[in-house]
This record gives sequence, C-alpha cells and structure tokens, in this order.
Amino acid sequence: MSANLSDTQAPDDSRIQRQIRRMGERARSAARTMAAAEPGDKNAALFAIAEALIDRRDTILAANAKDLREGRDNLDAALLERLELTGARIEQMAEGLRQVAALADPIGSITDLNYRPSGIQVGRMRVPLGVIGIIYESRPNVTADAAALCLKSGNAALLRGGSEAALSNQAIAACIRRGLTDAGLPGDAVQVIETTDRAAVGAMLAMPEYVDVIVPRGGKGLIEFVSENARMPVIKHLDGVCHVYIDAAADLDKAIAIAMNAKTHRFGTCNTMETLLVAEPIAERVLRPLAQNLRQAGIELRGCERTRRLVGEEVKPATEDDWAAEYLAPILAIRVVDDMAAAMAHIETWGSRHTDAIVTENVTAARAFLRGVDSSSVMVNASTRFADGFEYGLGAEIGISTDKLHARGPVGLEGLTSLKYVVYGDGHVR
Repeated sequence: MSANLSDTQAPDDSRIQRQIRRMGERARSAARTMAAAEPGDKNAALFAIAEALIDRRDTILAANAKDLREGRDNLDAALLERLELTGARIEQMAEGLRQVAALADPIGSITDLNYRPSGIQVGRMRVPLGVIGIIYESRPNVTADAAALCLKSGNAALLRGGSEAALSNQAIAACIRRGLTDAGLPGDAVQVIETTDRAAVGAMLAMPEYVDVIVPRGGKGLIEFVSENARMPVIKHLDGVCHVYIDAAADLDKAIAIAMNAKTHRFGTCNTMETLLVAEPIAERVLRPLAQNLRQAGIELRGCERTRRLVGEEVKPATEDDWAAEYLAPILAIRVVDDMAAAMAHIETWGSRHTDAIVTENVTAARAFLRGVDSSSVMVNASTRFADGFEYGLGAEIGISTDKLHARGPVGLEGLTSLKYVVYGDGHVR
C-alpha cells in the first residue's frame, strides 16, 4: 500500500490514511520532546499511568466485559483468554509500569569512551529509535506495556490494537494520556488508533517518514502481512514452537513439574511448550506418570510410535504437521529421541527459535544445549513460561524477537534504543 492516494481508493480509505498521517506527524513531534525528556519526568508519567489504571479499574473492566461479550461469537478460547482482563491483570499492568520506572534510564548514557592516537575521544551514546508503531491483537495489556517501554526509552508510540479489544484499549489509552499530561509530557507521545478499519494498518506501514520501526504482535497471518508490506524495519517473531527436552540425566520430579507448567500454565501464549522431547533411557519412567497428569489436566496427547508404545493407544499418532505446530491449545506433541544430539536436531528442524529448555542434572549436557540450540531464549531446568520481559526483569516487554538483528528475545528498554558515535575533541583537526 502506497502512502500516496490513488484515484481508485475508496473515500473511507483516503480519510483513514489522512487520519493516520496526522497521528504520525503528531507522534514525530512528540518524539523530539520525549528524546530530551528528563528521567524524573518520564518516571513521574509512569507512576501516574499506574495510578490511573488502578483508579479506573472498574471502567476498564466494564469496557473489557463488552469486548468479551462481542468476542464470544467469533473468537476461539485461546484468543478470548488473551483478551480477558481481571483485577489481578490490571494490577500486574500497573506493577509493570512501576518496575519500568525503577529501571535505570538508558538514554544519554555514553559507553566505550576511549582516546584515539589523534587525541580525540570516541564513545557511543544510547539514543531512542524515534516513533515506534505497534500492531497487536487480543491482548489489551500490550497497550500499557508498550506505553511504558516506549515512554521510558524516550520514544513516541503509535499503537493499533485489534478490533476485538477496541473498547479495552481505549479505556487504557485514557489512563496513559492522563498520566503523560499530569507529568507535563505530550499526550501525543502515546496514541492509540481508534478506528478498527484494516486500512489503518496499511497506512501505518506506508509512512516511514513518521514511523521508524514496526512491532507486530499477534497471529502468524498478521506478522507475515506486516513483514511483507512494511517500508520500515520490523521487530518480530512468527511462531512460538517451544520445546522441553527431558535428558537421560534429568531429575524425575523436576522434569514432571517443568513439563506440566510449561504446557498447562497458559495455553494461548507464545512461550507455552508445544512439543515435549524425552531421552529414550528415561522415557518409560517419566512419560507414564507425566502422561497421566497431562490427561487429567485435559491435554490431548499426540506422540511418535515409541511414545504410543510406552503410554498407550490413548495417545494419537503424531504427524510432521504436529512437530511444526503452534497449537495455542490443550494439545501436546511428544517424541522419544535417542539422546540430546537427536533432540537438538529435532529442534533445529522443527523449532521456531523462540524458547527451548533442557531438564538435566548433567552440567556438561546443559552447557552443550545452551551453546548448541539457536533460539532467542535457551533454558536449563526451568519452564519455557519464564520467557517473558516481566520475568526477565525488564519490567515489561514490547514483544519477543526471534530475529538476530537488531534485538533478540524479549524486547525491553535496550531493544527500543540505538547507538550513535560521539566524539570529544579540543580543537582537533585532521
């Protein structure tokens, strides 16, 4: 989609494009102010937004209830679970804002300052990216998380949530604007697009003069569309095909607890385990009790032939489609492998480079797994559900990137900044 309007475009599309461009202009202006904002002012805004979320909790929950009523007709269980807000989730949003406020402000810090033979000093300064466009589905908590991280890192944000969460997002947006203005910062530093028309997405992707980077959060279709059409850099991940590998040297109790948590804690998240890999020497001991626990939790099991021989015919035969599947549902694929090398080969072939974990008491095996698995998060004796900016101490995350440039893994403050070279001299000439 071009930023220039053609004669064949519908009048509504033209109106929406003009609207989004005006928002982009305001965001660019606000970004200049935010880049120079003092840390104290940014932190004051974060605390004010957190307070507004708590003060307006009933209003937010009422808006969310309306979104949920509308969504029950056309959304599956996983999307409804992502959409739902509770008092506890609103408190978690507020706590995320407070945690971000407590983090060190990265903007303006200078590192690697060294003298060169010429006598000049050369270093690098951390700076904001500018205007960050975020396109997301279902989860209204992303509105608060994105605002927190963009604000603290000195950026402006242009947010476009899914139509299924429109009322929830606008209720949260009102809290954000109140917090910004109370702190003396421009309300346009975080703008939530009100229209649910899909033309707004195309308009965002077509104005690199106003938007410096796009972050899509949602289903594979959305992320592929953004990646193919954006005229600016994209921070993304396509799939969350996460694995837990139970090594021959695993502690049985740890293995069962980790696998259960990784699959059953929440089904509709990108860091939920979708495939369980078990080393053959320990398979019989671990799979029988684990499969019983998983079935009691309502999980449908799909396994390889070795799995089915050990656990029983209740396990459906797994196909190659299952190894590549991100179910986001109470379904788990299970494969018995010969050893860790076979597990790593499976992850290399079928994984999405998101999050993979090993359960083992063998330090050498753990280190080999950490070095050999090429994912944005690799874990030892921990649930994949920990792959989260909040759990990593980032306060919140803008998303998870499985790319290698420019950010990887949960994207927090540092992922929303760049570096520029700075030079100090004293009349030096070359």
